[in-house]
Amino acid sequence: MAYDKEHFAKLCVEAVLRLKGSTDLQSIHIIKKKGGTLQDSYLDEGFILEKKFGVGGLKRLENPKILIANTAMDHDKIKIFAAKVKTDDLATVAAIEKAERERMYAKCDKIIAHGINCFINRQLIYNLPEQYFADRGVMSIEHADFAGIERLALVLGGEIVSTFDHPEAVKLGTCKLIEEAMIGEDKVIKFIGVPKGEACTIVLRGATEHMLDEAERSIHDALCVLSQTVKDSLVVCGGGCSEMAMATEVFELARKTSTKEAAAIEAFGNALIALPTILADNGGFDSSELVSQLRASHANGNHDLGLDFVTGTVGDMKELGITDSYKLKRQVVMSASEAAEMILRVDRIIKAAPRKRVKDEYPC
Repeated sequence: MAYDKEHFAKLCVEAVLRLKGSTDLQSIHIIKKKGGTLQDSYLDEGFILEKKFGVGGLKRLENPKILIANTAMDHDKIKIFAAKVKTDDLATVAAIEKAERERMYAKCDKIIAHGINCFINRQLIYNLPEQYFADRGVMSIEHADFAGIERLALVLGGEIVSTFDHPEAVKLGTCKLIEEAMIGEDKVIKFIGVPKGEACTIVLRGATEHMLDEAERSIHDALCVLSQTVKDSLVVCGGGCSEMAMATEVFELARKTSTKEAAAIEAFGNALIALPTILADNGGFDSSELVSQLRASHANGNHDLGLDFVTGTVGDMKELGITDSYKLKRQVVMSASEAAEMILRVDRIIKAAPRKRVKDEYPC
């Protein structure tokens, strides 16, 4: 487990440092692949799309010109509701099919007219246009999920289009290399050397879907915290230390308050203590014992002490190097306070006496 923590911590730090101070996590892509162990997870440069190339098309392309689209690539059918075409002549059926093919070929020609050699579509690309593109040396990638294709457009520097009548107005994407790769037993497509140099992909490996889901959730939380910490590097002691220090001061204020507001102040202190209590419970320790020891230590002025989950005792957070982002900690307290205040306001509105209805008096 210690190796896992160090390994994933390094992955997250390297990914966030690539952002160069930005807090936009769209450039960091996370994919999950069953098989292997958590230690097999790694950080890959560029963008990895969990799709395959079209049948019979190119599998590797250098310095491509990429058109990213969201358009239907099936035969154009009659789109009128309840409309039907009936015929007893096979020649007529063949003529209809030919007309449909010609319309699809015309659409493919409009796409190729953009001067591209790679076409990526969010929707399916059926056999006919796929073969048409392959015969003309255009790589095709179909059915890219919408979140994936939006992120892909971002990192490739292109835009998603749905009409193809004005090639001069379309911004194409590019990169240094597109190639097929294997992750476990699955084929994926790698976009290497993308214009948005911060782009990278964290590939998570694990034995089960549940393990991968938990790893993804933890990685996302770590990336969110690190992206804020890099921008504002101020940190505070972790392990429930900060919450207990704040609670100690809040309880002291409640003790000095002579009005009924003391009850509200004390309730706020109890809410702060709930955080180290939850930490202890999640760690599988006796929360009542540990939190009582921690509270007594802070009352005696030892404000650097927090919960050490390795030994299951109270330890010095500075010596153990356990810290939290100050910006994150401040936001947690502010958000919780605002939420509680909103709830109290709603209760006050609900409990307010209804306005008395009186007969309106109009002047004569």
